Amino acid sequence: MKAMKILIVDDDHEIAELLEIYVKNEGYEPVIAYDGKEALMKLRTNPDIGLVILDIMMPEMNGTEVVKEVRKDNPVPILMLSAKSGAMDKIQGLITGADDYVTKPFNPLEVMARVKALLRRSQNGVQQNIPEVLDIGPLTINKDSHEVKTADGSEVSLTALEFGILYLLASHPNRVFSADDIFERVWQQESVVSAKTVMVHVSHLRDKLDEATGGNQVVQTVWGVGYKIEVL
Repeated sequence: MKAMKILIVDDDHEIAELLEIYVKNEGYEPVIAYDGKEALMKLRTNPDIGLVILDIMMPEMNGTEVVKEVRKDNPVPILMLSAKSGAMDKIQGLITGADDYVTKPFNPLEVMARVKALLRRSQNGVQQNIPEVLDIGPLTINKDSHEVKTADGSEVSLTALEFGILYLLASHPNRVFSADDIFERVWQQESVVSAKTVMVHVSHLRDKLDEATGGNQVVQTVWGVGYKIEVL
């Protein structure tokens, strides 16, 4: 499965290109629009866009108008960017329907941190609808009892963190999670130096699953991006 798409909307091409670099570096797929009308068109033709980074001050159709139009039928998280730094400007943006607000000039790292926080908040809401028991390939995963069993009923003994990683990946089949995403959602801490930590735990999890399932590679590595459980 492809990485999550993030729509970047800004009539300043340099800013759009800068954000595109950071979005790519975080493992997401950037989609670019340079005005409000193009943004709405991109949302219609890319219904799998997972978040929008939206400038407010644009010609023809500004960001506020875009938010109003999007919010008629789309709950996608929206992070607004604006040179307006007044408190009322921020309040107005949030009242209109945006989920967060960053003023220009901005630090791209702060923007990406806010993007991750918005996605985490949004995905936590989606997770409420995930069933407690998941059947993924040769495994049955019970969230309530923290049990993992193979097709023949054998139990796989996992640590709490290994179970957390497995449940996260299994509850979003085919979706690739970066090491940062896994760290933030399983450890529930902001990632700082998480990649090696996640890699070690994924390695242990993979070894246990491989042994329990006779070599079935349940957890797959997407090189340069992250980890996933693929379901055909």
